[in-house]
Amino acid sequence: MGQKINPLGFRLGTSQSHHSLWFEQPKYYFEGLQEDKKIRDYIQNFLQENMRISAGVEGIGRIEIQKGIDLIQVIIYMGFPNLLKEEKSQAIKELQSNVQTICNSLNSLNRKVNIAIIRIKEPYGHPKILAEYLAEQLKNRVPFRKAIQKAIELTEKTGTKKGIQIQIAGRIEGNEIARVEWIRKGRVPLQTIRAKIDYCSYTVRTIYGALGIKIWIFTDER
Repeated sequence: MGQKINPLGFRLGTSQSHHSLWFEQPKYYFEGLQEDKKIRDYIQNFLQENMRISAGVEGIGRIEIQKGIDLIQVIIYMGFPNLLKEEKSQAIKELQSNVQTICNSLNSLNRKVNIAIIRIKEPYGHPKILAEYLAEQLKNRVPFRKAIQKAIELTEKTGTKKGIQIQIAGRIEGNEIARVEWIRKGRVPLQTIRAKIDYCSYTVRTIYGALGIKIWIFTDER
């Protein structure tokens, strides 16, 4: 029996919460989703272009969007906000202006946009940032087992995680037959709903083709 349910969706309402908080009439629901996607895509592209390090390591943990009657609150959780080329306040002003233009072009509500950037205290304890690090290692042809072990070591240094599981699928190291390799360290209780599991699915394109990276991090249990 395949176990393919998303760990985040499996725990919504217990140990996990939505990254988008808003209410919309059914006939306008698609427009709300489209607006969310355009906001997230623009923010990711903007930050990727304005980081001092190479593309693909923008360090965005997650983007939360909260919509009210006259306000759209966007909270960006970043691992390395100090690596922005511009000053943090200047980057936020430019983001707010451009996101405001995007929202106004999609609907006529003219809601104000407010953007905040919050620094993640332990960047490598977040699966999205860890997946970006692992993807860069694989692009540079670092042996996959060495890259996974280094990623696990970075997570263990945070000292707050109870377990981690990393899986890579595809033509690993250029082998003609695709396969799945995974390593687990500590406990990762995927079937326990009260267990808080941070999860990320990430695709990296190498010279041999696309590789799929999945990371599960067990942080706490209620």
